[in-house]
Amino acid sequence: MSFIVAIDGPAGSGKGTIAKKIANKINAINIDTGAMFRCVALKALRENASVEDKDKIRKILNEIKIELKPNGKVFLDNEDVTTKIRTEEVSKYSSPISTIQEVRDKLLNLQRNMAVSQDVVMEGRDIGTVVFPNANVKIYLDATPEERAKRRILQNQEKGIDSNYKEVLEEIKQRDYRDMTREIAPLKKAEDAIYIDSTNLSIEEVSNKILEIIEKNKI
Repeated sequence: MSFIVAIDGPAGSGKGTIAKKIANKINAINIDTGAMFRCVALKALRENASVEDKDKIRKILNEIKIELKPNGKVFLDNEDVTTKIRTEEVSKYSSPISTIQEVRDKLLNLQRNMAVSQDVVMEGRDIGTVVFPNANVKIYLDATPEERAKRRILQNQEKGIDSNYKEVLEEIKQRDYRDMTREIAPLKKAEDAIYIDSTNLSIEEVSNKILEIIEKNKI
């Protein structure tokens, strides 16, 4: 039976980076649910499908092929879109796309199938509450909006993108509000999830904390 680690938290809390490190440490598959929603958003943008156009969205869901490779590469319809799904345009569109019930149902089935026969570290917004409510380990990873804005600016700088701190901070606060108040699968901490505030912690410190929790639950 597979061992499942669920990591939830807001945008910029470090979920993606931490999930990859943990998966490598425990020899599990890292499933980036955010990347999956971004794939749907990218395909919708390419086909000029608005969130309100349910027929186009259904067509996209019927045709879409998403693959998450062990090396971290993301493929959409056999195309490597690892970097293409990380643009600001796709980021902004993935949030409203993720509120569509049919999109969530489609990806939920894909996510659960990926964890049938292999150990998994999965990160997102509703992993511990909706996707895997019976996960062996549940983590809610958080950080202040200000710290998350600083991290986003650094990420953008590494990509050669100029960013305004106040604008990035406001975008993060708006994203938090949308994610936490949406009707379908809102972002929230599962009752049995362990809360970790990463604001003043390094990536290594957060990883070690989670690895300790995993070891205790594997005994």
